[in-house]
Amino acid sequence: MAIRRLPPLNALRSFESAARLQSFNEAAEELCVTPSAISHQIKSLEQFLGVKLFRRERRQVSLTAAGERYLPSIQLALDEVESATRRLMTSPNLSAVNISVAPAFLSRWLVPRISRFQEQYPDVELRFSATTGYVDFEHSDTDMAVYYGEGSWQGVDIHFLRHLVSTPVCSPALMAAGKGLQEPRDLLDKTLIHVTGRRQEWPQILRQLGVRATGLTRTMSFSSTALAVSAAIEGIGVALADRALVQRELDSGQLVVPFDITLDKPKGFYLVYQEKRQLTYGMEAFRDWILAEMHQDLLPGATS
Repeated sequence: MAIRRLPPLNALRSFESAARLQSFNEAAEELCVTPSAISHQIKSLEQFLGVKLFRRERRQVSLTAAGERYLPSIQLALDEVESATRRLMTSPNLSAVNISVAPAFLSRWLVPRISRFQEQYPDVELRFSATTGYVDFEHSDTDMAVYYGEGSWQGVDIHFLRHLVSTPVCSPALMAAGKGLQEPRDLLDKTLIHVTGRRQEWPQILRQLGVRATGLTRTMSFSSTALAVSAAIEGIGVALADRALVQRELDSGQLVVPFDITLDKPKGFYLVYQEKRQLTYGMEAFRDWILAEMHQDLLPGATS
């Protein structure tokens, strides 16, 4: 690989500041040096490049055409150096990975499996935070995130994990209470639990079951999937949940599936990180592990 021929960093900083402020004096104040030092740095940069970057007119300076072309690229490069430096200083351990994860995915799918990752990568430290928002990777120490949505975000590299597939779940006690849930229309006699903002899912499921949902009044909403599932376990009503997110409760008998029907949704879970970012060892390890784990989960007959 050829050795890069780059101008000195101080000269580039002096050029960017003087060009942005249109003043050698103001650039000197910003960089805490003398105006003559700024002038010297600019002159050395012009000699290195072989072109004039500034027009010097009495006490004023302005960019030449070459300087105007050069400035945007230098500003972008300095921004990238600053961003990379900030990330490294806030997380100097390249084996540590800061990961923002959708709460339901974190608590119900990821945490039960994380010991597998630790066995495979004992030298990688994972630092999780649960959030439903999107990450400003450029101004955050977050390295990666698991988003829930349709996978159409800008400025990030995206790896599809899985679609969300909802199915009715309830406690065995609720299943047997009264006349129970012998046929789909019996759902109308139970409290139907949904996550806030996803009220339309129950009418869709009921239509698939051939049940008219007009006059649907016995409903209850919760702000998260975890709370909705907890309410179902307590026998409050019937919730809609992704099988993969409640597999432990189904295996233990805390929850049952009264009717074997699913609601396929266009949204799903995705692993994302800043576009074109060079991944650290820890980031590569987590990416490869979660993709392999998800692939294993989706194999026929696979269980968590």
